[in-house]
Amino acid sequence: MKPSEGKLRRMKALSNDKGVIAAAAMDQRGSLQKSLAAARGIDSKQITLEMMSEFKTIVTRVLTPHASAILLDPEYGLDAAAARSRNAGLLLAYELSGYDNTQPGRLPDLLPHVSVKRIVDWGADAVKILIYYSSFEQKSINDVKHAFIERIGAECETYEIPFFLEFVGYDPKGGDEKGLEFAKSKPEVVKQSMAEFSKPQYKVDVLKVEVPINAEYVEGSSVYKGQKAYSRAEALNHFREAASLAAKPFIYLSAGVSNAQFIESLKMAAEAGTDFSGVLCGRATWKEGIPVYAKQGAKALEDWLQNDGVRNINAVNDAIRVATPWHAKLGIGVPA
Repeated sequence: MKPSEGKLRRMKALSNDKGVIAAAAMDQRGSLQKSLAAARGIDSKQITLEMMSEFKTIVTRVLTPHASAILLDPEYGLDAAAARSRNAGLLLAYELSGYDNTQPGRLPDLLPHVSVKRIVDWGADAVKILIYYSSFEQKSINDVKHAFIERIGAECETYEIPFFLEFVGYDPKGGDEKGLEFAKSKPEVVKQSMAEFSKPQYKVDVLKVEVPINAEYVEGSSVYKGQKAYSRAEALNHFREAASLAAKPFIYLSAGVSNAQFIESLKMAAEAGTDFSGVLCGRATWKEGIPVYAKQGAKALEDWLQNDGVRNINAVNDAIRVATPWHAKLGIGVPA
């Protein structure tokens, strides 16, 4: 089903002249606060709103000339949104940071002072939702999540704003998501999520997905750490199978890994011939700037970003030159 004219116009604002989404992400909240506090050696409660806003604004100002869009949050990121380069579209997060840990299932919630209407009024070109999702979770818990996404999809449809859904896999039994055993089950978690949220009732426009493997467990990869979950041929096949299940344009997220690991994963996606439509890349680009800012301040962060940060984002841009335009994935022509 072809998106509305309003959605198409905004999708174009989020992508480069080739129709590829080369977006940066700076919507981290709780995790960023904790990382800044740890780097400074203080309690996270001492990281102020002003510090969070300043960090986000500097990252946005320096990196958006090299990005087609920036993902921010309404809690700390509206000043940063105003500081972005004129070429960059804007996505705003709608979900509350983290998840409800008072009950099982990692259930999501929305920012209480935010609505899709307000996101539109703040000048955003897309709404982004993060949800923790696993096909191995109880059906009753996943049913709650399905209804949650259906409501947001309908809200976005009303205001003709693209809906970017990010789903992050997890182990319902509490296992280590960076470990070998989860690496073995990760392909199935990613594939089932891509298939589920491609369904029309969710009205998702872009799937923001994890790569279906952990490159550290791919035998022979540049970031291989010695424990094998898959051969390179098996990893490439996982990429192809996951892509074949996506009935919507999909982009890869960096999921907090290093720049080197993310680039290696994108190279495998390209080698596999997947029709991904770009990236939304956050920490892989700028996370090494956290201790720089925490210990040396704003000017030092800006200097670091101008060198290392720009180099990191350009490495990602080089890796997505083979990406498929999102409108080609939808089978439509270039929007006017």
